[in-house]
Amino acid sequence: MKTIAIIAAGVALAGPAAAQSLRPSLDYASAATIRDTCIAWAGERDLKITLFVMDAHGRPITSAHMDGVSTAAGEIARWKAESSSKSGRATAALAAMKPPANMPTVAAIGGGVPIYTTYGILLGGVGASGAKSEEDAACGTAGVEAAGLSASRPE
Repeated sequence: MKTIAIIAAGVALAGPAAAQSLRPSLDYASAATIRDTCIAWAGERDLKITLFVMDAHGRPITSAHMDGVSTAAGEIARWKAESSSKSGRATAALAAMKPPANMPTVAAIGGGVPIYTTYGILLGGVGASGAKSEEDAACGTAGVEAAGLSASRPE
């Protein structure tokens, strides 16, 4: 019995021979910093926004909706976040590419920014809506930078 336990422990500690490389992911603490900073940034400028923070697969991690923002702004913020999180590009850059209208997951309006590590690994995206597109994007960028991350792929 003791021999089986020792063998099982050895196999468990050895791990697979060809393990997949580890990839960083966006954690809740960083996403919450992005959210809270963006809300504070908007509040300081007397703006009302809704925002979503998503991981690199387009799954929501956290969101916020300020009082007085339309329901539609929430849907648009989600769309922007999903678009940036999956493409790794700011939605303003995607809009400049003039995507066809039948590409529903590609936001063709500014206000979404990707979230990268300082090493250039895509972690997700943040989308803000409710103010001017440039202000939405600046809000998201402020949040990303406050989390120690980058809103563009580092070169």
